[in-house]
Amino acid sequence: MSRADGRAPGDLRPIRFTRGFQPNPEGSCLVEFGATRVVCAASLAEDVPPWMRGTGRGWVTGEYSMLPRATVERTRREVSSGRPSGRTQEIQRLIGRSLRAVTDLAALGERSITLDCDALVADGGTRTASITGAYVALAEALRTAGLEAALRTEVAAVSVGIVEGVPMLDLDYAEDSGADVDFNVVMTGDGGLVEVQGTAEGRPFDRALLDQMLDLAATGIKQLVAAQREALA
Repeated sequence: MSRADGRAPGDLRPIRFTRGFQPNPEGSCLVEFGATRVVCAASLAEDVPPWMRGTGRGWVTGEYSMLPRATVERTRREVSSGRPSGRTQEIQRLIGRSLRAVTDLAALGERSITLDCDALVADGGTRTASITGAYVALAEALRTAGLEAALRTEVAAVSVGIVEGVPMLDLDYAEDSGADVDFNVVMTGDGGLVEVQGTAEGRPFDRALLDQMLDLAATGIKQLVAAQREALA
């Protein structure tokens, strides 16, 4: 089955990382998953949240937002409503968890790194692109600070789903909005699962289909990790 953009079901969209996209952060990266574009910036501070002071450990957290015209129709800026939406809070927590999973917080020392992920264009998969690009920004920031030893391995994320009965990798917006099953999978460079988010939009799916989608995601994440390594070489 050929997809609207010509990809086979198991193909990623074209992936590109542009390091140093912003001049001011300690690490930054523009990540592109097809038409989806997210700018990720890593800011290093010589401090930790009050509840971590004196522990000798650092902290890594994420913040996420989407520009009003990242989507086809304008979305209202969340600052105008006074607080982030539930979706935004969920994605922020996911970014933080994913990056902490591969960071040795003791080796980081009492320092904080904030990963700001801002979606410029949203064509599906902004959360998976954010995690994948944030890793590159984090790695660059740690390299700049001489703290490379604080990274254990890579982390990347990709979407998988069932569209018209066919398992597909890295869904764009049109595919995602019509998917019967939609998954986001976060994995480390050495194959560990960090998070699996999955939902059946209609009929429930069985364990065999779950395993098939996880295998498809693992194949895609291996390619993403290879691209991250190349970008950081």
